[in-house]
Amino acid sequence: MNAVCASPVDKIALNRDVVAALNHTYSIQLKENPATSQKRSGRCWMFAALNLLRTRAQESLNLEPGFELSQNYTMFWDKFEKANYFLENILASLDQPVGSRLLDWLLQSPVQDGGQWDMFVNLVIKYGVVPKSVMPESESSSNTGSLNSYLTSCLRGWGCELRSLAESGKSEGDLQQRKEEIMADVYRVLCIHLGEPPKSFQFQWRDKDKEMHREQEMTPQEFYAAHIGFDLSQMVCLIHDPRPGHDFSKTYTVKFLGNVVGGHPTLYLNTELSTIKAIAIEQLRKDQPVWFGCDVGKRLHRDLGLMDLDVYQMEPLFGPAPEISKAERLMYGDSQMTHAMVFTGVNLDSHGKPNRWRVENSWSAEPGDKGFFQMTDRWFDEFTYEVVVDKDLLPAHLAKALKSPPIELEPWDPMGSLA
Repeated sequence: MNAVCASPVDKIALNRDVVAALNHTYSIQLKENPATSQKRSGRCWMFAALNLLRTRAQESLNLEPGFELSQNYTMFWDKFEKANYFLENILASLDQPVGSRLLDWLLQSPVQDGGQWDMFVNLVIKYGVVPKSVMPESESSSNTGSLNSYLTSCLRGWGCELRSLAESGKSEGDLQQRKEEIMADVYRVLCIHLGEPPKSFQFQWRDKDKEMHREQEMTPQEFYAAHIGFDLSQMVCLIHDPRPGHDFSKTYTVKFLGNVVGGHPTLYLNTELSTIKAIAIEQLRKDQPVWFGCDVGKRLHRDLGLMDLDVYQMEPLFGPAPEISKAERLMYGDSQMTHAMVFTGVNLDSHGKPNRWRVENSWSAEPGDKGFFQMTDRWFDEFTYEVVVDKDLLPAHLAKALKSPPIELEPWDPMGSLA
């Protein structure tokens, strides 16, 4: 009691044997860029996805490590599309009374920072990408609290207005017209906070051989096609959801989860952990990083950049804790996906089995190994929930299962959580 009252628990319970065994060498390790920083924002899913894509742009442009794609640009359009998605859902749920679970859920966080892989795909398909120098960070992109608070309040008010107009007998056309007027206001607010996104731009750069290059006016979609060209539709999100009734080799989606109206729906393929790991390792062997989602706050030492079930010795300090499985943690609200990062390496033991994973985070170059974290394989088992992989790496039974109609989960299901 005296120790805990005077010092942080994570210092008292820190397992020195685990710290001493920390090793940042891996049998499979990709070429890496300097770590990025999402700062005071919840854009990890976006940073992780852009970090995955920027290596392709670097190769195309013959650039030194350190090149970044604009996270502010994709954030602008994500906020814009989420606002429109929210308003469309308000119009689609006019039959729901105030206080209904669905309406309360829609109103909870209309323009939160978080997202899922398929939401990122929708943004890139519709808007492309630009170099960070074309649309750099702003105060509000790096510190999103003020923007989110203001826009959330406005959207709730506009939602109330649209419902009132519907109750007064306005036609569907009238409601859509008012919604379009609202979206013009949303665009103006986003421009004030983030700057106006370019419709086209000129780009010049000096490559790693010190040669100067200049490209004339091009759109963000043309830049993506010319310098990244990655077929995002080729990727699939595998999840590990071991809850009863959530069968493996089945596809799932979540109602009202998305950002772009009419865009690609969020799609999951539920899979055994052993299969997820085998496919992730194969993708790393092919020199391709792996986007993934996990519950990052569990058994994490942030400064060390270590995710390890044994990093803290809580039982000698507090006594035995209740034993609860991964499925039960999902069912009882103790865990869900909260953060997205990228696997850039894995260490295989003498039997070819993974024992630790190399992780590119977006919390700056300060924590861990210059911003790169280590995840033990046992931690992977308990707190990693999804990975994005190439469809060509799927075994035949999963490739077949991917074509089946998805089972719909409720909006508040833990698999609908946003990184």
